[in-house]
Amino acid sequence: MKSYKHILLAVDFFDRQTVVAERAKDLAERYGARLSLIHVVDALPIGDPANDVLVPFEMDLSQEFIALGRKKLAELASSLGVPEHQTWLETGSPKQEILRIAEENGVDLIVVGSHGRHGLALLLGSTANGVLHHANCDVLAVRLQHP
Repeated sequence: MKSYKHILLAVDFFDRQTVVAERAKDLAERYGARLSLIHVVDALPIGDPANDVLVPFEMDLSQEFIALGRKKLAELASSLGVPEHQTWLETGSPKQEILRIAEENGVDLIVVGSHGRHGLALLLGSTANGVLHHANCDVLAVRLQHP
């Protein structure tokens, strides 16, 4: 079995994130691997659809999401014993940013939460699905059961 050296935990802070975080921490301890964290604030496009003009969402709300994400990421990192230099807060497409950070930092396992969506949500795709199908390393999708 492959021995992991660098595990990247991708967090969204919406749903039962502690289940996913505990799984990543357990794997890091079992393999003696470095654990890193990433949270991506989705860059929401806004603009005038009549003129086919979209601009990045750069209003105060976006800055609030970034500040909240930074705070929650620091709290999670502290609880897991992850140093600040092994955490990333990015803006943009969650799938693309997770994959970019993983590639740039020699990650050999990405851990994400998966909601197991069906129907329209499945057709539109999810971050976990996108990471799973495009990563150059192993991906563990931790199933998040509905309460």
